[in-house]
Amino acid sequence: MVRTHHSTTPLLQHSNLVTIMRHPSLQLLSHDHHHGLALALRCRKQGLGQIKPMGAVGLRERAKEFLEFYRASLVAHFKAEEEILFPLMRAQVAGCGELLDQLVRDHEQLRLAMPQLEAGTGLAKLIFDLGDLLERHIRKEERELFPLFESRVEAAQAEQLGAKLKELLSPVN
Repeated sequence: MVRTHHSTTPLLQHSNLVTIMRHPSLQLLSHDHHHGLALALRCRKQGLGQIKPMGAVGLRERAKEFLEFYRASLVAHFKAEEEILFPLMRAQVAGCGELLDQLVRDHEQLRLAMPQLEAGTGLAKLIFDLGDLLERHIRKEERELFPLFESRVEAAQAEQLGAKLKELLSPVN
């Protein structure tokens, strides 16, 4: 169900631009997802040697890019989800515990991969696998979690959540 009163957030899907209507309280997370999907695609292609520069130079560039994205966006993004969004979902949406547990496991897998990425060992497989995991994770949130949120969380709670997310995720000027 697409709600016309929600703002749109573009998401990449199979290299086409698809517009998904997203509740305003989730827009900052969806914005990160948009950038994460683009990075995931570059990682998978880099791991397969499909984009230049190829070889070790390209893999090191992609590792650096992933680490920068992790530090600049994903650390705060994961914190926002784990401390704000997921607890609200557990309290308000019956039956979503397994989904949330999987999403937290994905976060942990990504966190645990950062030292290996920093070390620069086994980069071809690691870069591909991180891109694959990041894409699957984002798709699960956008296609399963966010629609549950939008259909089950009351407007007042959604607005409160949005304010908390904005406080945590918005850059300080």
